[in-house]
Amino acid sequence: MSRAAVVLAASTLLFLAAGCAKGGARPSYAGPPKAFKLLTEVPEAETGTRLEKRSDLFVTVENGEPVPFVVAVGEVPNFNRQGGAVKLYGDEAGKEGWSVDNFVFIEVVNAKGVVVGRGVIGYQHGLTAGQEQVDSLGQMKFAFNAGEIDLAPIIPANEVVTLKATALDSGGVGRVSNLFAILSSDVAATSDDEMRN
Repeated sequence: MSRAAVVLAASTLLFLAAGCAKGGARPSYAGPPKAFKLLTEVPEAETGTRLEKRSDLFVTVENGEPVPFVVAVGEVPNFNRQGGAVKLYGDEAGKEGWSVDNFVFIEVVNAKGVVVGRGVIGYQHGLTAGQEQVDSLGQMKFAFNAGEIDLAPIIPANEVVTLKATALDSGGVGRVSNLFAILSSDVAATSDDEMRN
């Protein structure tokens, strides 16, 4: 092989390696963890005492209301995950778990007001928003460990969005604990969750 061919081959390999590194870039967020409050605790109350419903949603139920009642609503505007992990906790310090009865519906809305990501967390047998089946994030249960759920798979990697959270009740009683989204550079955990999804 001629010297020119060797140089060309080496240059090509360097170019491809740089391209792969860029395309497969890991999270770029490198700052300290940042906490954003999504929901404020609402104590347990009977479904019949709630007045507001989310008529655009339909939940599959064995017993109860297919159109869920609103327990609590919150949002984080101007949010950019900058390639980092976005995990859910029950406290600002990222030490506690959290709980909900029945579930939390997450919507990710871009600057044009378009929903670019959705997910449901908690106890439900299937949720649809309009004609779209909403993906479940995590197991179907009422209580979650600190950092168990990562929202990164439904949030654009580097785009300013609004995170909206709605705690919903589909019968019996409804409640929700404090809920925080914490942005961090937790590369391994994000990678593992993305592989599972």
